[in-house]
Amino acid sequence: MKNIPVLRAILMAWALAVSPLATADQTADTTLDLSEYRGKVVVLDFWASWCVPCRRSFPWLNSMSEKYSGDGLVIVGVNLDRERASAAEFLDEFPARFRIAYDTDAKLATQYGVQAMPSSFVIGRNGEIEAQHLGFKVKRQDEYEAVIVAALEQEMNE
Repeated sequence: MKNIPVLRAILMAWALAVSPLATADQTADTTLDLSEYRGKVVVLDFWASWCVPCRRSFPWLNSMSEKYSGDGLVIVGVNLDRERASAAEFLDEFPARFRIAYDTDAKLATQYGVQAMPSSFVIGRNGEIEAQHLGFKVKRQDEYEAVIVAALEQEMNE
């Protein structure tokens, strides 16, 4: 893989609890521990309230979660807003039917080398990055879904 620092960050995050993040219904000092999703396909989607493409991606992420969660797909939206109120306003307008975590100091985003909003990482059942894409284009939804389906079809030992 070309981007070794990103791969290293993914593997560290997979094995360990990483930077302090929280879900909407938990306290801010909760950690996101990707190891709890071992054997599942995880989509980490970094987003922010000011991100216009994120407004288009949330309905699609909701549909992917609904369609494939029974097959082992987990979607975690990682918000990068410094102010939780900004994220809350966004979520009022574009509700998420998947887990939301907060990275207000951008430590996790830095580990992943996030360069654009949204930035998504598809992590396979074996903990390796299957794909990464920057931004969100409605016309590429079928392509994004195909990557998820391919990851879901892979066995954990591959």
